[in-house]
Amino acid sequence: MLRKGWSIARCWGWLTLDSEVHKGPTEWFESRVGVGPWEGPWPSDAHFDPELLEQGDKRNVVDAYRYWTRDAIVADIDKRRHSLHIAIENFEHDANIGTVVRTANAFAVNTVHIVGKKRWNRRGAMVTDRYQHLMHHDTVDELIGWAREQGLTIVAIDNTPGSVPLETADLPVNCLLLFGQEGPGVTQAARDGALMTCSIAQFGSTRSINAGVAAGIAMHAWIRQHADLSQAW
Repeated sequence: MLRKGWSIARCWGWLTLDSEVHKGPTEWFESRVGVGPWEGPWPSDAHFDPELLEQGDKRNVVDAYRYWTRDAIVADIDKRRHSLHIAIENFEHDANIGTVVRTANAFAVNTVHIVGKKRWNRRGAMVTDRYQHLMHHDTVDELIGWAREQGLTIVAIDNTPGSVPLETADLPVNCLLLFGQEGPGVTQAARDGALMTCSIAQFGSTRSINAGVAAGIAMHAWIRQHADLSQAW
């Protein structure tokens, strides 16, 4: 039961006070984060966007990228992208794909691969797909063939019998982590093409972890083993 003066904002499902809708920190809405118009002489560096300098920058980007053009941000991330790739099977229009893309952007993943349906729900990506390399593959076999050509080792993530605990697994440096859909998990074809399938340790009653959460856990496991933490923000 809600306390007096509180209501539910239907657009996001967030609890708000006095019916005030707190808008999310994305480019879809006026943001609570960001900076106003540039004060003082404008910088001459090419990576600055004149429109953002004039109007302010309300995007959901780190402070180091304030007022930068999108292309300049992508180019700078490209200098520091990791050798980690992420793939997710998209056979049921899984809403978790947006979350996976957003997390991949946070960890400077090289590329996110969408396998199956080309269309996916981008809302959960919170506009980070603009700064993240994406690639589509029609089938798992196509993805596996591409990964082998690129010298990437595929590791599937799923809690299935015979899986290797992610907590003790040595993940390859040139790695493609492969995730399945919410519910059915990784397909047999994907498991067959992987070096191994890793499971995430669970201790409660639920049979599985949300696919977006599982992807974040697995990406961070790779980051802990192989990333140069001195390069983190």
